[in-house]
Amino acid sequence: MPVDTKLYDILGVTPTASDSELKKAYRKLAKEYHPDKNPDAGDKFKEISFAYEILSNKDKRNIYDRYGQKGLQEGGRDGGSFGEDIFSHIFGGGLFGGGGRRRARRGEDTVHPLRVTLEDLYNGKDTKLQMTKNVICSQCDGNGGKSGKVQTCSDCNGRGVKVTLRQLGPGLVQQLQTTCPECHGEGETIKEKDRCPKCKGKKVIKETKILEVHIDRGMRHEQKITFHGEGDQTPGLEPGDVIIILQQKEHEIFQRHGNDLLMEHKIKLCEALCGFQLVIKHLDGRQLLISHNKGQVIEPGCVRGVVNEGMPHPKRAFDRGNLYIKFTLEFPKDNEISAKNLKTLESLLPPRSKLPKLSDEHEEVDLIDIDPESNSGYYGHEDSDDEHERGGPGVQCATN
Repeated sequence: MPVDTKLYDILGVTPTASDSELKKAYRKLAKEYHPDKNPDAGDKFKEISFAYEILSNKDKRNIYDRYGQKGLQEGGRDGGSFGEDIFSHIFGGGLFGGGGRRRARRGEDTVHPLRVTLEDLYNGKDTKLQMTKNVICSQCDGNGGKSGKVQTCSDCNGRGVKVTLRQLGPGLVQQLQTTCPECHGEGETIKEKDRCPKCKGKKVIKETKILEVHIDRGMRHEQKITFHGEGDQTPGLEPGDVIIILQQKEHEIFQRHGNDLLMEHKIKLCEALCGFQLVIKHLDGRQLLISHNKGQVIEPGCVRGVVNEGMPHPKRAFDRGNLYIKFTLEFPKDNEISAKNLKTLESLLPPRSKLPKLSDEHEEVDLIDIDPESNSGYYGHEDSDDEHERGGPGVQCATN
């Protein structure tokens, strides 16, 4: 039985509630007390969100069940003033008490990239990450050898580095700092016979750790997920963090812009003029049937939107962005439509523009295909005095 049940009480569940029961309770309460619907329930909404954040994380829930509020306070958490305010509001005290506490020196953080799909970021996902890290040797308690046999290195006086001076010239001296060769930068020495048989005097051993990474719906590319204190352990230092950085793979259909999704779709000229229906398979497997009414013309390159079918909002569980579709038109190929059908089509379309009045000296020329890149004098190509170069290679002759 947990030593403290206050967070469970906030969500209205028992301490034995499953992950799905927690999620169901959170969604119901978040919808009821959402500030957009209930502006006076801001504090209550923060309590609900905080309780769910702790209890939906297996590691944090385990700490809370075993040690209660004190365990969470000693473990610390992200959130800045929000975390401080919520602890104060729920438990009646700040995260670190009245005067705060001095943090010990920390080791370096360990950074791991995690490749995820757009589907993972849309639906959320739990995945396991195996990592190898240094942990303090349990046999010697991180001393590296028998008690009293660890000595301060006499060569570097325990600093781990040696400083030497080199004369470069009259009155000019260079100072060089190198790792102590005797203790290899440890600052301590242990005789071979006195070294710990488990860690061989290194004070730490390698251990495989499985981290359970929870990807929330709506998370973004390069967003960080932090596991506090899960970094390499070093005697005398507080362990650093393990920081997971999400790396989104490119999607074959959708592109993400903030909380919106963008896709391109090609339609035929007939569909652009006469309407169409389009089926899109969404990131959660749903099929969206999109209809465009007859008579509402789709222009080349235009963009149309579907409201609330974008990415979930990372901080508002029931809000989503929009889905935008950019349309390109596929026109009929040359001579694909018969002369008879062209005549019929022309009679149905708005009339042509009328030609202006021509003078008696007008000239009639033909419109042909020209490759601008290979035809000199176009798109930045330098003009040539050679008439042959200026005329020919970029022109493709029209054939009947």
